Formats: sequence, C-alpha cells, structure tokens
Amino acid sequence: MHVKKDDVVLVISGKDKGKKGRVIAAYPRENRVLVEGVNMVKKHQKPNQLNPQGGIIEQEASIHVSNVMHIDPKSGKVTRIGYKVLDNGKKVRVAKRSGEIID
Repeated sequence: MHVKKDDVVLVISGKDKGKKGRVIAAYPRENRVLVEGVNMVKKHQKPNQLNPQGGIIEQEASIHVSNVMHIDPKSGKVTRIGYKVLDNGKKVRVAKRSGEIID
C-alpha cells in the first residue's frame, strides 16, 4: 500500500474530493484507510461508561486507498509514490514529483 499511518493525503474522488487529512489508520488487507475529517458518518450509540448520555455521534469511516494521493513534502502538491533501495539496503518510499524521500 502506498500510504501509511500519519501520512498527509488528498482525497481525489468521492463526496469529500479535495479534502486534505492525516491518515489515522491503514487497513492493508482491505485496501482501505481512515483519514481525519473525511467520510464522516453518524453512528447511533447506546449509553455506556465512556458516553453515559448515548445519542448520535459523528466519526470517520474508511475509504478505499485508490481514492487518496500522497502530498509531496517539498511542493505540497499531490504525487505518486516510488520505491528505492538505499546503499545500506533499506527500502524507502520516494515522491515521484520531487524525488524527496518520504520515510
């Protein structure tokens, strides 16, 4: 998967197209990511210890990883991700637009 937790991404399709956010969680088996402030859904919650009142809460729902693009750390525009093996044998992610190492 081209995105990991704490990456900053831009939503490129869907109802939240154009929104930027930080990846809260990545689910590689399902090819989905949870992005902060994107795809908000209302959930009905019964009263419990943490929320004694209960009621309707708003929270993020996951979106497909193909609907987000990584933001280039240098230019701030969207970029594709490439991979490169460094001299010490470590594999890192590289922004295709600027050549900047992301990891």
